[in-house]
Amino acid sequence: MTKINSLKKYQHNQLIEELVRVDHAGEYGAKLIYQGQLSVLKNHKDIKGMLEQELTHLEYFEKEIKKRKVRPTVLQPLWHVGGFAMGAITALMGEKAAMACTVAVEEVIDAHYQEQLKELNKISGEDELKSSINKFREEEVDHMNHGLDAGAQDALGYPALKFAVSTITKVAIALSKKF
Repeated sequence: MTKINSLKKYQHNQLIEELVRVDHAGEYGAKLIYQGQLSVLKNHKDIKGMLEQELTHLEYFEKEIKKRKVRPTVLQPLWHVGGFAMGAITALMGEKAAMACTVAVEEVIDAHYQEQLKELNKISGEDELKSSINKFREEEVDHMNHGLDAGAQDALGYPALKFAVSTITKVAIALSKKF
């Protein structure tokens, strides 16, 4: 194998490892956000439905972590506490604030998944991974649109809340890629 081919294979493996780690962390965090919201809003049918989809996404990435022997993020305990707290706190602010949290998170995730798909399209193979990420992205956009339809923009302090949640989500993504 030439040095160039070796380098390409290494870069491919690094990209996939980072992608699987960060997406696993993100779906884990999403599960906790919705569980936090449900701890306050109890039997909220729409949140339960979104949680079920996130659990499916998480299950997929848990299998990928094992199959590809990727180390999960070491920050998972922080995402556990932080995700649940973000969900519970926004739910305590009211249903519209909980939906604002959903909108903010899913908007960032949509952009994140689109960027990943762009990177994956530069390499050959990984069709199943690309297909799964695209399907999950579409479901995340549905969550975002549901949040908007449910009045997220009417939440008290919506611009500040959306900014805070978006920023936290972006930082979590950046950290989970590497750690």
